[in-house]
Amino acid sequence: MIRRRRREEPLPAAPEHPGLLLHPATPGSAAGGGPGDDGAPPRFTDGPADVLLRRLELTVRRRLDGLLQGDHLGLVPGSGSEAGDSRTYHAGDDVRRMDWPVTARTQVAHVRETIADRELETWAVVDLSASLDFGTANCQKRDLAIAGLAAVGHLTVHGGNRLGAVVTTGERVDRYPAMPGRLAAERLLRSVVATPRAESGRRGDLAAALETLRRPLRRRGLVVVISDFLGDSDWERPLRGLGTRHDLLAVEVVDPRELELPDVGLLTVVDPETGETLEVPTGDAEFRARYAEGAAAQRERVAAALRRAGAGHLQLRTDRDWLMDVVRFVAERRRAGNGGASR
Repeated sequence: MIRRRRREEPLPAAPEHPGLLLHPATPGSAAGGGPGDDGAPPRFTDGPADVLLRRLELTVRRRLDGLLQGDHLGLVPGSGSEAGDSRTYHAGDDVRRMDWPVTARTQVAHVRETIADRELETWAVVDLSASLDFGTANCQKRDLAIAGLAAVGHLTVHGGNRLGAVVTTGERVDRYPAMPGRLAAERLLRSVVATPRAESGRRGDLAAALETLRRPLRRRGLVVVISDFLGDSDWERPLRGLGTRHDLLAVEVVDPRELELPDVGLLTVVDPETGETLEVPTGDAEFRARYAEGAAAQRERVAAALRRAGAGHLQLRTDRDWLMDVVRFVAERRRAGNGGASR
């Protein structure tokens, strides 16, 4: 039994990992939003999973169809490795792709285009720890993680591409082999939705899940990591190891209450992974400022670790239009892959 702090005791210091501790003791009381709200994924606790997945699929198709055209076969489009045709140089093109033989013959600067590899193999590592069963805006973080997986599947599974997943909850690790086709991707998504919620209070071992993709060696492809990246950062080393062979994309799932606290007086919170309770004086402006400062520092450490691993960083928030965030991210990656030139 954890003793609650008496009100006359000194104020606690801001927690080192605020997102792990500050979760309302009465889950399910998220304010505002709903499955029909614009920009919010469906809440998979509100109805049959098949119906909600169909609604999610229609939303993703309507908003993301046509986003990736031509040879852009993945969520992280690149210039590819197979030589293609030459074209006239335009300001902003990557000079490393200059086609010097054609330039010498024509006396006009040309660049060599490349073709993206076919049959992309994508692996998604999905963290469904107890900290994902939390949300104070339009949905829970778990719903947003599943929606992110649906978007990855829609953008990558075509033309013979394969999609597989490793799901960790702290109680179990489920592995789904990479299979081609949209029907296989839909089956995978239904299986992930049906994953039981963690009850033991242990956090999913993200580092171990990443290690399963390093050994044995796999063909080069795309690895997408979907998590809130709370807790220990022991996932950085295996992620950097994956980055030496694969393209990496990290999808960080965030709730606004993990970044700052509102002024609601004395708030009783519980850590869903340990069961520890704590009374937080949100009415104290200094405490709220320390909390926001600690949360910002934590998120910056996560972002720095992802940069060191060479991973693209997409942040999805429960209080924003997540599909618009995906669209903006892919558009920016396309411009970066083209060396800054538009097509």
